[in-house]
Amino acid sequence: MTAPRIILTDIEGTTSSISFVKNVLFPYARAALPGFVAQRGQEPGVRQWLDAVATEIAASACDDALIVETLQGWIDADRKHTALKALQGMIWEAGYRNGDYTAHLYPEVADVLHRWHAAGLPLYVYSSGSVPAQKLFFGYSDGGDLNALFSGNFDTEVGGKREADSYRRITAAIGAEAGSIVFLSDVVEELDAARQAGLKTVLLDRLDDYPTPRDGEAANGHTRVTDFSQINL
Repeated sequence: MTAPRIILTDIEGTTSSISFVKNVLFPYARAALPGFVAQRGQEPGVRQWLDAVATEIAASACDDALIVETLQGWIDADRKHTALKALQGMIWEAGYRNGDYTAHLYPEVADVLHRWHAAGLPLYVYSSGSVPAQKLFFGYSDGGDLNALFSGNFDTEVGGKREADSYRRITAAIGAEAGSIVFLSDVVEELDAARQAGLKTVLLDRLDDYPTPRDGEAANGHTRVTDFSQINL
C-alpha cells in the first residue's frame, strides 16, 4: 500500500482481546451496578442517565431496581446504548482506579504504538466504546498510560462503524485526505465501510479471537495481518 501518514485503530479485537471486554469489563459493570446506583444514583451526572433509561422503558424515574435490572439485561445483550455506555464508563473508572484490573493489550501493541508515535505518525482511536471509556482503557492498560500517544478519539457519535459516512466525518475532523489514513480493525464490514470512504485498511486477524484464519475471500481484499508488528507503514 502507499504509505499512509495517519493511523486510526479500533480497540476490541484489534489492540486488545475481545474476551477482556466480554469476560472482565461487562461482568464487572453488571455486578457493580446495584451498589453504584444505590451510592451515587442521586448525583446529577448519574441521575440524568438513569432517568433516560426510565423514560425509554416507561418506568417511574424513582424505580431504580427496575432501571438496574434493565441495564443488566442490556449488558447481557451487548446493547449499544448511550446511557448504558455512560454508566459503564463511570463504573469501569472506579475499577481501574482501584486496581481491580488493567486493560488487556496484545503483547506487541504498546511497543509498536510507541514506535509509530516516535516516527511522527499521528494516532487516532475509533471504537464503539465511548471516548471516556477509551481514555480509561488506554490510561490503565497493560502497557501503562498510552493516552499521550493519541491525537484524538472517536466513538459512535460520529456514526456506526459499518457506515462509510462515519469515516468521512472522521476524515473531515482530522483534516486529512482519506488516502492518508489507514484504519485497523478486526471486523471486515467495518473495513469495507472505511475503504468505501477512501481510507486504506488492514485486517487484524488475531488467532486468539478468530481461530479460523480469514484469508483469501474472507478478507475481502483487505491487507491481513495477525499482529501489529506485521503492519508495514
